[in-house]
Amino acid sequence: MRSKQGRPLRVMLVDDHALVRSAVRQAITSVDVELVGEAATAEAAFELALSVRPDVLLLDIDLPGMSGIRMVEELAPRLPDTRIVMLTVSDDERDLVEAVAKGAAGYLTKDLSPEALLRALRGTQRGELAMARRHAAHVIMHFAGAARRGRVAVGGIIEGLSPRENDVLRMLAEGLTDRDIATALMISPRTVESHVSSLLHKLSVRNRAEAAQRYRSGF
Repeated sequence: MRSKQGRPLRVMLVDDHALVRSAVRQAITSVDVELVGEAATAEAAFELALSVRPDVLLLDIDLPGMSGIRMVEELAPRLPDTRIVMLTVSDDERDLVEAVAKGAAGYLTKDLSPEALLRALRGTQRGELAMARRHAAHVIMHFAGAARRGRVAVGGIIEGLSPRENDVLRMLAEGLTDRDIATALMISPRTVESHVSSLLHKLSVRNRAEAAQRYRSGF
Protein backbone atom coordinates (compact mmCIF):
# COMPACT_ATOMS: atom_id res chain seq x y z
CA MET A 1 0.00 0.00 0.00
CA ARG A 2 1.39 3.38 -1.04
CA SER A 3 0.06 6.88 -0.73
CA LYS A 4 -0.93 8.43 -4.02
CA GLN A 5 1.70 10.37 -5.89
CA GLY A 6 1.63 14.08 -5.25
CA ARG A 7 -0.08 14.04 -1.85
CA PRO A 8 1.21 13.73 1.72
CA LEU A 9 1.05 10.57 3.78
CA ARG A 10 -2.27 10.74 5.62
CA VAL A 11 -1.94 9.82 9.30
CA MET A 12 -4.55 9.45 12.03
CA LEU A 13 -3.61 9.43 15.73
CA VAL A 14 -5.47 7.74 18.59
CA ASP A 15 -4.32 8.37 22.16
CA ASP A 16 -6.25 9.36 25.26
CA HIS A 17 -3.53 11.72 26.53
CA ALA A 18 -3.66 15.23 25.06
CA LEU A 19 0.02 15.80 25.85
CA VAL A 20 1.02 12.71 23.88
CA ARG A 21 -1.11 13.74 20.93
CA SER A 22 0.50 17.17 20.97
CA ALA A 23 4.01 15.69 21.03
CA VAL A 24 3.26 13.26 18.20
CA ARG A 25 1.61 15.99 16.18
CA GLN A 26 4.75 18.07 16.47
CA ALA A 27 7.04 15.11 15.74
CA ILE A 28 5.37 14.17 12.46
CA THR A 29 4.92 17.69 11.13
CA SER A 30 6.43 17.56 7.66
CA VAL A 31 5.63 18.57 4.10
CA ASP A 32 5.06 14.92 3.17
CA VAL A 33 2.92 13.95 6.19
CA GLU A 34 -0.57 15.20 6.98
CA LEU A 35 -2.40 14.54 10.25
CA VAL A 36 -5.97 13.94 9.10
CA GLY A 37 -7.61 13.05 12.40
CA GLU A 38 -7.20 12.60 16.14
CA ALA A 39 -9.27 10.74 18.71
CA ALA A 40 -9.03 10.17 22.46
CA THR A 41 -11.43 7.21 22.84
CA ALA A 42 -11.97 3.93 21.05
CA GLU A 43 -15.54 4.81 20.15
CA ALA A 44 -14.59 8.13 18.54
CA ALA A 45 -11.57 6.55 16.85
CA PHE A 46 -13.60 3.75 15.30
CA GLU A 47 -16.05 6.08 13.60
CA LEU A 48 -13.38 8.56 12.53
CA ALA A 49 -11.06 5.91 11.09
CA LEU A 50 -13.82 4.48 8.92
CA SER A 51 -14.63 8.00 7.74
CA VAL A 52 -11.17 9.39 6.91
CA ARG A 53 -9.52 6.06 5.95
CA PRO A 54 -5.94 7.16 6.66
CA ASP A 55 -2.82 5.67 5.12
CA VAL A 56 -1.46 5.05 8.62
CA LEU A 57 -3.35 4.75 11.90
CA LEU A 58 -1.19 5.36 15.00
CA LEU A 59 -2.96 3.60 17.84
CA ASP A 60 -2.33 3.38 21.59
CA ILE A 61 -3.00 0.05 23.32
CA ASP A 62 -4.65 1.39 26.48
CA LEU A 63 -7.77 3.30 25.48
CA PRO A 64 -11.06 4.10 27.22
CA GLY A 65 -13.84 1.82 26.01
CA MET A 66 -11.86 -0.75 24.04
CA SER A 67 -8.26 -1.90 23.99
CA GLY A 68 -6.12 -0.88 21.05
CA ILE A 69 -5.50 -4.51 20.18
CA ARG A 70 -9.23 -5.19 20.02
CA MET A 71 -9.54 -2.13 17.78
CA VAL A 72 -6.94 -3.60 15.43
CA GLU A 73 -8.97 -6.79 15.23
CA GLU A 74 -12.12 -4.82 14.41
CA LEU A 75 -10.62 -2.24 12.04
CA ALA A 76 -8.04 -4.21 10.05
CA PRO A 77 -10.61 -6.12 7.95
CA ARG A 78 -12.58 -2.91 7.35
CA LEU A 79 -9.54 -0.82 6.37
CA PRO A 80 -7.41 -3.04 4.13
CA ASP A 81 -5.46 -0.08 2.73
CA THR A 82 -4.61 1.38 6.15
CA ARG A 83 -1.41 0.40 7.93
CA ILE A 84 -2.23 0.18 11.65
CA VAL A 85 0.78 0.91 13.87
CA MET A 86 0.70 0.58 17.64
CA LEU A 87 2.28 3.50 19.54
CA THR A 88 2.49 2.53 23.19
CA VAL A 89 4.46 2.54 26.42
CA SER A 90 4.08 -1.25 26.65
CA ASP A 91 7.19 -3.26 25.87
CA ASP A 92 5.45 -6.51 26.72
CA GLU A 93 6.13 -9.27 24.20
CA ARG A 94 2.60 -10.62 24.54
CA ASP A 95 1.12 -7.27 23.53
CA LEU A 96 3.51 -7.12 20.59
CA VAL A 97 2.69 -10.59 19.29
CA GLU A 98 -1.05 -10.23 19.80
CA ALA A 99 -1.14 -6.87 18.01
CA VAL A 100 0.67 -8.28 14.98
CA ALA A 101 -1.49 -11.42 15.00
CA LYS A 102 -4.62 -9.25 14.92
CA GLY A 103 -3.36 -7.24 11.93
CA ALA A 104 -1.03 -4.48 13.12
CA ALA A 105 1.68 -3.49 10.64
CA GLY A 106 3.95 -2.03 13.29
CA TYR A 107 4.67 -1.69 16.99
CA LEU A 108 6.46 1.42 18.26
CA THR A 109 7.19 2.42 21.85
CA LYS A 110 6.79 6.01 22.96
CA ASP A 111 10.44 6.37 23.93
CA LEU A 112 11.53 6.56 20.29
CA SER A 113 12.81 9.83 18.89
CA PRO A 114 10.70 12.14 16.70
CA GLU A 115 13.04 11.40 13.78
CA ALA A 116 12.61 7.64 14.25
CA LEU A 117 8.83 7.98 14.35
CA LEU A 118 8.82 9.92 11.11
CA ARG A 119 11.13 7.38 9.45
CA ALA A 120 8.88 4.53 10.58
CA LEU A 121 5.78 6.19 9.16
CA ARG A 122 7.44 6.79 5.82
CA GLY A 123 8.74 3.23 5.80
CA THR A 124 5.23 1.80 5.95
CA GLN A 125 4.71 3.12 2.43
CA ARG A 126 7.59 0.93 1.23
CA GLY A 127 6.08 -2.14 2.84
CA GLU A 128 8.35 -2.03 5.89
CA LEU A 129 7.25 -3.11 9.37
CA ALA A 130 7.23 -0.15 11.72
CA MET A 131 9.07 -1.68 14.66
CA ALA A 132 12.49 -1.98 16.23
CA ARG A 133 14.68 -4.88 15.13
CA ARG A 134 14.39 -6.56 18.54
CA HIS A 135 10.59 -6.46 18.28
CA ALA A 136 10.71 -7.88 14.77
CA ALA A 137 12.96 -10.67 16.04
CA HIS A 138 10.47 -11.52 18.81
CA VAL A 139 7.61 -11.69 16.31
CA ILE A 140 9.54 -13.89 13.89
CA MET A 141 10.67 -16.25 16.64
CA HIS A 142 7.14 -16.53 18.02
CA PHE A 143 5.44 -17.36 14.74
CA ALA A 144 8.27 -19.58 13.57
CA GLY A 145 7.95 -21.59 16.78
CA ALA A 146 4.18 -21.77 16.41
CA ALA A 147 4.54 -22.96 12.83
CA ARG A 148 6.94 -25.71 13.91
CA ARG A 149 4.38 -26.89 16.43
CA GLY A 150 1.87 -26.97 13.60
CA ARG A 151 -0.82 -25.21 15.58
CA VAL A 152 -1.26 -21.61 14.54
CA ALA A 153 -1.96 -19.86 11.26
CA VAL A 154 -1.83 -16.15 10.44
CA GLY A 155 -4.25 -14.05 12.49
CA GLY A 156 -4.27 -16.21 15.63
CA ILE A 157 -6.30 -19.05 14.10
CA ILE A 158 -5.39 -22.51 15.34
CA GLU A 159 -5.17 -25.01 12.52
CA GLY A 160 -7.16 -28.17 13.09
CA LEU A 161 -9.97 -26.36 14.88
CA SER A 162 -13.14 -25.33 13.13
CA PRO A 163 -13.93 -21.59 12.85
CA ARG A 164 -16.56 -21.96 15.59
CA GLU A 165 -14.14 -23.86 17.84
CA ASN A 166 -11.62 -21.07 17.37
CA ASP A 167 -14.28 -18.56 18.41
CA VAL A 168 -15.13 -20.58 21.50
CA LEU A 169 -11.46 -20.98 22.47
CA ARG A 170 -10.79 -17.25 22.10
CA MET A 171 -13.77 -16.46 24.33
CA LEU A 172 -12.67 -19.02 26.90
CA ALA A 173 -9.29 -17.29 27.01
CA GLU A 174 -11.08 -13.98 27.56
CA GLY A 175 -12.77 -15.43 30.65
CA LEU A 176 -16.31 -15.83 29.29
CA THR A 177 -18.63 -18.47 30.73
CA ASP A 178 -20.46 -21.04 28.60
CA ARG A 179 -23.64 -18.98 28.92
CA ASP A 180 -21.78 -15.81 27.85
CA ILE A 181 -20.30 -17.62 24.86
CA ALA A 182 -23.67 -19.07 23.91
CA THR A 183 -25.23 -15.61 23.99
CA ALA A 184 -22.40 -14.04 21.98
CA LEU A 185 -22.48 -16.75 19.30
CA MET A 186 -26.27 -17.19 19.40
CA ILE A 187 -26.04 -20.92 20.08
CA SER A 188 -27.16 -23.06 23.02
CA PRO A 189 -24.96 -23.68 26.11
CA ARG A 190 -25.10 -27.39 25.26
CA THR A 191 -23.62 -26.65 21.83
CA VAL A 192 -20.88 -24.63 23.51
CA GLU A 193 -20.11 -27.62 25.73
CA SER A 194 -19.84 -29.80 22.64
CA HIS A 195 -17.40 -27.39 20.99
CA VAL A 196 -15.33 -27.20 24.18
CA SER A 197 -15.13 -30.98 24.43
CA SER A 198 -14.00 -31.20 20.81
CA LEU A 199 -11.33 -28.51 21.04
CA LEU A 200 -9.94 -29.98 24.28
CA HIS A 201 -9.48 -33.29 22.47
CA LYS A 202 -7.88 -31.66 19.42
CA LEU A 203 -5.49 -29.60 21.55
CA SER A 204 -4.64 -32.58 23.77
CA VAL A 205 -5.31 -30.64 26.97
CA ARG A 206 -7.18 -31.78 30.07
CA ASN A 207 -9.45 -28.85 30.80
CA ARG A 208 -10.63 -25.39 29.80
CA ALA A 209 -8.01 -23.63 31.90
CA GLU A 210 -5.20 -25.41 30.06
CA ALA A 211 -6.79 -24.62 26.70
CA ALA A 212 -7.15 -20.94 27.61
CA GLN A 213 -3.56 -20.80 28.84
CA ARG A 214 -2.31 -22.37 25.60
CA TYR A 215 -4.17 -19.72 23.63
CA ARG A 216 -2.90 -16.82 25.75
CA SER A 217 0.70 -18.05 25.68
CA GLY A 218 0.79 -18.30 21.91
CA PHE A 219 -0.42 -21.85 21.43
